Amino acid sequence: MKFGIDRLIEDADLRRPLAGKRVALLAHPASVTRDLVHSLDALSAIDGINITAAFGPQHGLRGDKQDNMIESPDYNDPVHDIPVFSLYGEVRQPTGQSMGTLDVILIDLQDLGCRIYTFITTLRYMLEAAAEHGKTVWVLDRPNPAGRPIEGTLLEEGWESFVGAGPMPMRHGLTMGEMGRWMVSHFNLDVDYQVIEMQGWQPEGPGSGWPTDRIWINPSPNAPNVNMARAYAGTVMLEGTTLSEGRGTTRPLELFGAPDIDARAVIAEMRRKAPQWLKGCALREIWFEPTFHKHQGQLCNGVQIHAEGPVYDHQGFRPWRLQALALKAIRKLYFGYELWRDFPYEYEEGRLAFDVINGGPSLREWIDNPSSIANDLEAIAAPDERLWGQMLGDFLLY
Repeated sequence: MKFGIDRLIEDADLRRPLAGKRVALLAHPASVTRDLVHSLDALSAIDGINITAAFGPQHGLRGDKQDNMIESPDYNDPVHDIPVFSLYGEVRQPTGQSMGTLDVILIDLQDLGCRIYTFITTLRYMLEAAAEHGKTVWVLDRPNPAGRPIEGTLLEEGWESFVGAGPMPMRHGLTMGEMGRWMVSHFNLDVDYQVIEMQGWQPEGPGSGWPTDRIWINPSPNAPNVNMARAYAGTVMLEGTTLSEGRGTTRPLELFGAPDIDARAVIAEMRRKAPQWLKGCALREIWFEPTFHKHQGQLCNGVQIHAEGPVYDHQGFRPWRLQALALKAIRKLYFGYELWRDFPYEYEEGRLAFDVINGGPSLREWIDNPSSIANDLEAIAAPDERLWGQMLGDFLLY
């Protein structure tokens, strides 16, 4: 199969509208061709494409920033001698100055298919800036490694943030190109928008979203493999808790734990409360000691989520429910456990980080309510998931 960047490089007809234009690229470390050449290098080597600037999202064009809320500066690329503008530094939204360096912006970002992954918010901001300044946007499309399944409540009105670009569920089921189509429609943007589509992507085929013939490259430092991408719509919620999400280990955002929990008891309680939410994966007790971040240097007992191998069921695996269930089990087992981490998550102050992540307080309230059961959460989430699924038909490309 071919990603959007591969088709653009190979097909001169696709590139023809770029002739005579100033072209910029929004990219990160996973923005590579089939031959693992970075998109900035590959595009710069093509006669007729005039690359005048580049942009980097959260973690930077080079992916050098490890944690959240670690900003990247603007700089001049030493190889191509072009300005590189940070969209996770002094600004999140492109400035008029940076937009003045281009006529067309090519967006080549590998996403994880999750609302909170900030590249889709950066996509929204770039579309809005392009509409304001009369620029053209092309998305060079890439697979959604989490595939088409939809899960989670829709972001509530008033809860928009850098990790909440709009009223979508946590696991949205779209590629970046499709997400751009939805955003142009939903936000009523008057922008010249085009998708360079993939060729041969089968979201329900081998790999269940991620093609088996393509190498995985971290789109951000703590996104090391497809298993993480599948689990992320659930494990990302751990960033709003006192539990470790595995940062500081070799398997970040595939596991959770703390020094003061009994993982076997947590798994048993999860199975007792809602065994139907544990389908499609395997849970394994582990011990780990983070080298940085939460519980640094402390031995933690925890659970690793294996959404891979023979046990994996792409349609049955529901990471958002699974992680919610784990937090519910801990709340039941450990009365008064200090679960919610109170800090300015992605610069949002005055709101619990967990609520910012989930786009509203409903999930936390379900977890904290000692009398709530699985069906109560289903009654909240299932209608939102159906509504989102019904809206997508006009925006799907594959």
